[in-house]
Amino acid sequence: MSRQVLIHPTYFPSILHMVALVNCDTVFEMHDNFQKQTYRNRMYIYGAGGKQLLSIPVKHLKTGAHQKYKDVRIEEESTWAKLHWKTLQTAYRSSPFFEFYEDDLAGIFHQKHDFLMDLNLATINLICEILQIELKQTFTTEYQKETTELEDFRHLVNAKEEPHFKLSPYTQVFEEKHGHIPNLSILDLLFNEGPNATSYLKDQELPR
Repeated sequence: MSRQVLIHPTYFPSILHMVALVNCDTVFEMHDNFQKQTYRNRMYIYGAGGKQLLSIPVKHLKTGAHQKYKDVRIEEESTWAKLHWKTLQTAYRSSPFFEFYEDDLAGIFHQKHDFLMDLNLATINLICEILQIELKQTFTTEYQKETTELEDFRHLVNAKEEPHFKLSPYTQVFEEKHGHIPNLSILDLLFNEGPNATSYLKDQELPR
């Protein structure tokens, strides 16, 4: 019987996120509150200077009240998408597979998404389409602080928390300068490993 995990939709998910998505039946958390400094609106890539943050600006409620993640809107006035795409081009132009996937990925940075959740789900579906992965996904209908029916992997959304399990190393573009950096965005694995990224994700072991 396949494992079922409860997990957050995130922006071009971290490799740990993708390992869980690929190897389990996924239940996406749709009813939690938005929190800052998480992978909900950020990803990390490998730039010439090392680990590099790309963050999506979002609209916050002026009252400081809690806001549902699914209701969070992307800041319209920002040119974040253009900046993110240009940064990815600069960082990965010399990687083995960037040009192979460039056209597939460029479109999502030119599409308008009002809600952060919609964008994140679109990035996940795009990656699965590129890697020919059939994602088994359902969505929560209410928020539960604790769950006994599913394996709770919602903690993986915390960008400040160290990974709870190790990932196998793979070759990275700037590895000779800064060493191997684990658990970056799935884009780092894709641009460096290409079609092999699928088997890499399937070969990683999730903790019990």
